[in-house]
Amino acid sequence: MTVVPDVSFAFQPLLSTRTGETVAVEALARPKDGSIYDLLRQAGKAGRLTETDISLASGALLAAAGHSTALPVHVNILAATATRADELIRFLRPALARCGRHPHDVVLEITPPYSRVHRAALVRGVTALREQGFRIAFDAVGDGDLPLTLLTDLRPDLVKLDAHLIGGLPDDDACRAVVEFLAQYCARVDVRLAAVGVDNEEQLLCLNRAGVRLAQGNLLAGASRVGIPAQLPRPVAEIIELNATTTTEGTGVPMVADFLRQASTLPEDAPAEAARERFADDPTVNGIVLLDPDGKPVGTVTRSRFLLAVTGLYGHALNAKRPAARHGEPSRIIGIDATGLQLLEAVDDAEWDRWGEDIVVVDAAGVCQGVVRLGEVVRAVAAARIEQAAALNPLTRLPGSDVIDREIDRRIRRGAMFVAAWLDVDSFKAVNDTAGFAAGDDLIRAIGRELSRAQAELPGVRVGHVGGDDFLVVAEVDEIAAVAARVVDRPWSTEGVEVCVSLASLVCGAGTISSYRDVSRQLAALKKRAKAVPGSSWVLGRTGTDRVEVLRGRTVRTADPALQRAMPSPDRVAG
Repeated sequence: MTVVPDVSFAFQPLLSTRTGETVAVEALARPKDGSIYDLLRQAGKAGRLTETDISLASGALLAAAGHSTALPVHVNILAATATRADELIRFLRPALARCGRHPHDVVLEITPPYSRVHRAALVRGVTALREQGFRIAFDAVGDGDLPLTLLTDLRPDLVKLDAHLIGGLPDDDACRAVVEFLAQYCARVDVRLAAVGVDNEEQLLCLNRAGVRLAQGNLLAGASRVGIPAQLPRPVAEIIELNATTTTEGTGVPMVADFLRQASTLPEDAPAEAARERFADDPTVNGIVLLDPDGKPVGTVTRSRFLLAVTGLYGHALNAKRPAARHGEPSRIIGIDATGLQLLEAVDDAEWDRWGEDIVVVDAAGVCQGVVRLGEVVRAVAAARIEQAAALNPLTRLPGSDVIDREIDRRIRRGAMFVAAWLDVDSFKAVNDTAGFAAGDDLIRAIGRELSRAQAELPGVRVGHVGGDDFLVVAEVDEIAAVAARVVDRPWSTEGVEVCVSLASLVCGAGTISSYRDVSRQLAALKKRAKAVPGSSWVLGRTGTDRVEVLRGRTVRTADPALQRAMPSPDRVAG
């Protein structure tokens, strides 16, 4: 089998949206005439589709060798080709040997159509390819005919969102919901997620917020026939720099995988001369990871220690032919699913002087996935903590309105039903004027502590202190009564001055509210109604209706049975 004639290959980088680093390159076939789809269509009519596809895959590896990149290479194959794994492996082996690569350096991106292949044959083929060490990605997810059960059955190493789906971001709610769903799925099962066809800054920001940490497209760096571009446009670099200080949703700290770099690797029996050439060719390489035949790290050769040993008098002559492993040390290893804090906890006190060195990242099987630099993770964790601390109100240590803004928008995107509430102190200025500012501060701290306890005990509650005597609460429908019991049904006083509070709550049904701004506008009107009720009060409104129910101050039963169960009478709540 020979390589398809009149085909060249361009290389498009796959970038980390956390660091801006190129983590892999995808080989894209460019026929002299027509598109790659035209070429494959003609091959299919001639009965040579699989043979042509295998030739293209082999040609992609050989072309990548000509670009002298140590990054993993993504090679596209049809789902039908994956079912003929033995034949594919037979032709990829000589290509790997010629370019000096190993199967674990190659990600095979399986592309549609899937419906034309036998499922069991595809599963067997993917299993055989993995046994050889190849990594597997599913391409065109979201627009092709990939059954979602294949994701659950085969657990690919990478999922690539189709460009058509990304094209709907950020304005198309349906596209955004699908992206967020897949981001949550991939995070749960430790599958990496990449976006294809990122063309503008708004899309990149939307993907960052959804937790998509890999991307490629014209915005980041276009495909090139002569090389792999590395310079990012300044607006994109600024977005990535901003994102590097944000936290991973649900953890509060960055993840190790967000800082993953391609490892510089050599076989465990490589001579010292090979390591010297690697260091000389690339001054950015801090260390070389020595791998066994299964791709598992057995040691790391660090630049400073190695060069100190081999550049002295007679150093090259004495060491060139000897194993590089003689100058190595055990690799410092962290799992790819670890958080940045877990990495810092794993670092011994004596290792902090090795700030710029690499830590090897491995998957559940112990196979090297790349490296992270300790200094980058430390800076990101520190920045995340500083950002969190700066956003907290100094009196209550509660976050401000931006946190509630994001929480409300997140629930709206999920299509969830929730309650947003606004709590404030009646005549707070009079408290300060009568009892003094210190007494007013004590009152705000006490209310903040009570709301913090509610947040700790009720899983769906999020609380923010937006300034002065104003607090915002987001909760599930069946949790808002418990919040009201804590802050409305108890007496408040400071320095002998009794105080009343008003709680305005808005039930936001799925699809009935558009944004945090819309919520705040409707809550402002409800707060006026609540403050008009004598004593501590709680009023309830619903999106889409002007009806307001007074649940504290003047009890009115709700006609909604579900809300009646969730919002008990004052006597039951107080008890």
